[in-house]
Amino acid sequence: MSGTSRQVSIQPQLWVDRAADAVAFYEAAFGAVVLHRVGEGQEIVAQLAVGDAAFWVASASSALRRFSPAALDGATGRMLLLVDHPEAVVRQAVIAGASELMPVGDEHGWRLGRIRDPFGHEWEIGKPHAEWPPT
Repeated sequence: MSGTSRQVSIQPQLWVDRAADAVAFYEAAFGAVVLHRVGEGQEIVAQLAVGDAAFWVASASSALRRFSPAALDGATGRMLLLVDHPEAVVRQAVIAGASELMPVGDEHGWRLGRIRDPFGHEWEIGKPHAEWPPT
């Protein structure tokens, strides 16, 4: 990418069985803001942002081989959400319907907790104790 000044970012897409319900959960749990949304009912694709972090939510589709965690009876990865107050965000997510997998605590130089959202996706919510990445 020499000679360009484009910003590069990764924006994961989460596949869920009830996409509109997932959007509502992420708004309530993380304070997500919908940046873009197409489709109707539960059959939508939406781009959300939590602070400067953007991600997508879309309807799962066995025909397209896009499976939700429920279809797999498990998850294939975990999202890490960096926040200033992990305890407050974990508490807010649990109130919104998430399951706490690990309470917020200190681990490997981080203050973090783990949740599973109502759609089966796992999240770590935390912040590093020192500047990250370490030098």
